[in-house]
Amino acid sequence: MTRLLERAFKEASKLPEVEQNALAKWVMEELEAEGKWAKAFAASEDILDKLAGEALAEHKQGKSKPLNINDL
Repeated sequence: MTRLLERAFKEASKLPEVEQNALAKWVMEELEAEGKWAKAFAASEDILDKLAGEALAEHKQGKSKPLNINDL
């Protein structure tokens, strides 16, 4: 465990029990969500690679144009 995380937990331990439980629930939900995102991106790696290849091919064929942020 890093020093920063230890410090955060030490500070959190000073909170009332209800707030500690709310914080713990939030942290656990965030970790679970992060795991789901990592799994989803890992599963889509082939698709993203294919799309990137298609985009590069279209760019080389002159089918792309620079993005003008003023047009957004």
